[in-house]
Amino acid sequence: MSIFSIDEQTSPSGVPATRRSAREAAATTAPPVHPSAPIPVQGPAVGTGIRVPLGETGFDVFPLILGGRAFGASVGQHRADATLDAYVGRGGNAVYTADRWGAGRSEQIIGQWLSTRGLRDDIVLAVRVGGHPDNPGLGPVNLVRAVEASLTRLGTDRIDVLYLDGTGEPAALDDTLATAEWLVGAGKARALAAYGFTAEQLVEARIFASAGYPRFTVLDAPYSVVRRGDFDGDLRLVAGAQGIAVTPSHAVERSLLAADAPSAARIMARAVRPSQWGQSLQRRAARLRKALISVGASLGVSETAVAVAWLLAQRLIVAPIVDATGPQQIEDVVQGVGVHLSRAQLTEIARAAE
Repeated sequence: MSIFSIDEQTSPSGVPATRRSAREAAATTAPPVHPSAPIPVQGPAVGTGIRVPLGETGFDVFPLILGGRAFGASVGQHRADATLDAYVGRGGNAVYTADRWGAGRSEQIIGQWLSTRGLRDDIVLAVRVGGHPDNPGLGPVNLVRAVEASLTRLGTDRIDVLYLDGTGEPAALDDTLATAEWLVGAGKARALAAYGFTAEQLVEARIFASAGYPRFTVLDAPYSVVRRGDFDGDLRLVAGAQGIAVTPSHAVERSLLAADAPSAARIMARAVRPSQWGQSLQRRAARLRKALISVGASLGVSETAVAVAWLLAQRLIVAPIVDATGPQQIEDVVQGVGVHLSRAQLTEIARAAE
């Protein structure tokens, strides 16, 4: 009795006819591979070997963090998944979101992606809390509720780097740090970071840290080749003195981009409100963009990549946060990680920024 089914008769060679015919069909329909065709890329992305310590958090990250500001607002789940996949495919391993973005929708989208891809243990997850309308500010009760809500939306049991948003309702700093200490002790957060804190508040926080409270090891300050005033000055001096790693948001600004800028870069900049920029800043941005284009042309990269490279060349900057809205932008910004700007090029950009 034949071990094959009635529809799977054997040929004289002993190979089932249906299987043999399928192979023959594939052989006749598949185009031959030309000897000069590129070899398919196999194995991990080159970027997986590029990691830098994120201050004293204990985490090593790709020197470019993907922000999810647009997720849930102008970008839905499908496009966000493609964007996140493209970032990880190029070696990225750090994702940043905030409870206020899309009223939590950004967190839900990222949480869904982490779950379906099974990448939670491979991603350094950074979350900013304190801005959600249901749990505003950093008071003890709202802070705990905000973290619990973020964990639920993200579908995880811990936040790797918890950014505290100091721009909301005021709260006593010692109460906030005491609550953060409980969150870290409970395993709900691994490391503590600051956003929207002044230099004076960072100094005060360090005094509390000397008394046993957890300390800020990371700082998110809006900073770019265009927007430097928010970080340059006392905040930079304090961050440097305290050894705080800086992960600046708004790494690519709208005012860098003219109407004829590449479409990917224009899309990336939509998250920044045009009202933030005055006429003088627009004129300065035009000079800067001209300088960035010139430098980029000499290096064979876009002005967006040069803007990222400029940030990485600045002292204290560990990993800029870039809010991409589509996979086509990822390659553009990731190029900036591999760009080394000479002293002459940095000088050219600095003169354009004056």
